[in-house]
Amino acid sequence: GEVLKNLNKFYKRKEIQRLGAENGLDARLFHQAFISFRKYIMESNSVSADLHIILNDICCDAGKICLLGHVDDLFPFFLRHAKQIFPMLDCMDDLRKISDLRLPPNWYPEARAIQRKIIFHSGPTNSGKTYHAIQRFLSAKSGIYCGPLKLLAHEIFQKSNDANVPCDLVTGEERVYANEDARQAAHIACTIEMCSTNTPYEVAVIDEIQMIRDPARGWAWTRALLGLCAEEIHVCGEAAAIELVTELMYTTGEEVEVRNYERLTPLTVLDYALESLDNLRPGDCIVCFSKNDIYSVSRQIEARGLECAVIYGSLPPGTKLEQAKKFNDPADPCKILVATDAIGMGLNLCIKRIIFNSIMKPNINEKGEKEIDLITTSQALQISGRAGRFGSSFKQGEVTTMHRDDLPQLKEILSETVRPLKAAGLHPTAEQIEMFAYHLPDATLSNLIDIFVSLSQVDGLYFVCNIDDFKFLADMIQHIPLNLRSRYVFCTAPLNRKEPFVCTTLLKFARQFSRNEPLTFDWLCRHTKWPLAPPKNIKELMHLEAVHDVFDLYLWLSYRFMDMFPDAALVRDIQKKLDEIIQIGVCNITKLIRASQPTTASGAALAMSEEFPLSRTKRDTGLISDLQGAKSPVPPPKALEALGERRGKSLKAHRSARREDLKIHGRGSLADRLLREGLLTQEMLRQLESEWQGQHRNDRYGPSSKKDDRNSSKEMGKKKK
Repeated sequence: GEVLKNLNKFYKRKEIQRLGAENGLDARLFHQAFISFRKYIMESNSVSADLHIILNDICCDAGKICLLGHVDDLFPFFLRHAKQIFPMLDCMDDLRKISDLRLPPNWYPEARAIQRKIIFHSGPTNSGKTYHAIQRFLSAKSGIYCGPLKLLAHEIFQKSNDANVPCDLVTGEERVYANEDARQAAHIACTIEMCSTNTPYEVAVIDEIQMIRDPARGWAWTRALLGLCAEEIHVCGEAAAIELVTELMYTTGEEVEVRNYERLTPLTVLDYALESLDNLRPGDCIVCFSKNDIYSVSRQIEARGLECAVIYGSLPPGTKLEQAKKFNDPADPCKILVATDAIGMGLNLCIKRIIFNSIMKPNINEKGEKEIDLITTSQALQISGRAGRFGSSFKQGEVTTMHRDDLPQLKEILSETVRPLKAAGLHPTAEQIEMFAYHLPDATLSNLIDIFVSLSQVDGLYFVCNIDDFKFLADMIQHIPLNLRSRYVFCTAPLNRKEPFVCTTLLKFARQFSRNEPLTFDWLCRHTKWPLAPPKNIKELMHLEAVHDVFDLYLWLSYRFMDMFPDAALVRDIQKKLDEIIQIGVCNITKLIRASQPTTASGAALAMSEEFPLSRTKRDTGLISDLQGAKSPVPPPKALEALGERRGKSLKAHRSARREDLKIHGRGSLADRLLREGLLTQEMLRQLESEWQGQHRNDRYGPSSKKDDRNSSKEMGKKKK
């Protein structure tokens, strides 16, 4: 008991904490080291003789308790123990220098050696800002376009070559040369992660610059903005990024010229909601934020004898383009589009009216955790702006909601000013991690990343991007013997860690790679069971999408390890065939949904479980606790912006919107079941809808609305039980 008492006194001593800090133990490391030290002393069968003597002197000297100051004598033993569990303490100064991220402009000496001209094209969606930047790109002797999506890079690649400006396409999975002899063209269209900071250009275009604040990918925009070696840098995006870009360029000694653009066609927020799918008309696009809603809405539309196109994020690019072409074609009977926010960028669509099925959206926060919250002003403007595209058959755009109660809140969101961006993302490079590994040879890659982030220093203009996906893959392949550079490359592979089949495949890739056995076309066909048949239900469609991701993963790795992934051309051929098979499935999506109904757990419900792995209540609590409890060298910008954008919205209105969203989704699925079982007719459903809306109106505006709403919720809960 005396030992424990004196150990706790040692821990609380300010002098000991100061000595710990001088030796590289911040508050977190000091606490962890002490817990381990205390456990070692209290549970170890034998401690070293010198430590035993010190403990004995402290606790009892001829039966008398020694002075409190004697606990300080434990510090050398404590520090020795701390260095055993935290090896970096012996080289802390070197590690701090390596992880010092306060001067990112200095990482790009080639860009600093020239005086660049920065032109910011600012404006909303459909304002022509990117068009003007691309015109300068096409007229230059050499140029590079950096976009967030393969679709956008492919669009610029196509436009350039159509305009007789030879342009190469470079994405993580693909290299397409404009010249037949595979000579590099003077112009390149690429995804932003693939841009070269060593090649000189006359003009560079960085699209969607507001994504510099993205918690996962923001580092790529920071790297392009600071590092591209071009005489002119044309930056396109929201006005909210002007201030941050100007401040970043101030640190490089470069001035920013801002060119403002107005929307080319009018956009009107309607005063009425759609309320019923019976009110759909040609050119409508219903925006959903989950696959489950996509499946539900598309089935209900086709039940009314209407054809609809479907676009969501996990579809292959070719399928998205085919669905967009089907919707845009005036001769095609398909006049309705059901889509996620994947339409926000990368697709040219002839949309007359955007209809938000819900204004609640699953998001990944700065900690990498999933939560459901109101869409931000930036998201709402990006999606709404797709209506009434300049040059389409619709001269003006309209936006509304599916449900009446969402409309006032959507108007409020759209009327707010997007908060200025506060910080740009950074990510540790392979070279920095290799230097860390030199000092800490026994640390795992996941631990190296943790130590790097904990020691990293950034100034107020930057934040360290979320590295949870990287760490997940690092832990997954840790047991496989790989050199550090190869391990790092595998961990940066672009995949969805919630796709078990894709993760399992990466594991098999890494294992075979470690044995120096090439991943052949035949091996991949056996693993994916190629050739594959068109899907018969939603589960099979989702599996085909996962196989497409596996092919993408192979192609991505083939450009980094050409000898070990030698059959890229063959894989690209079967990927195109798979894209066509998936297109067949998507065109028959309502049939697949019906086929999935008897086995809900394996069909649409599976999509629901993936999109909503946690309850909304848990997410709401998580959001508040995350924003209050997050401890980071720099406050994560997304958290700051989320708080700023939604200030002024009452908590009551927020919760009411969530409650109504749950009611609507619950009512839809129950109605489907009752219709299938013959217990409800369409006429009865319309009558119930009318009565429910009338009752809801009374509840909302009546003097006893709160009480009625609580009673109604209880009654609905009992009925569901």
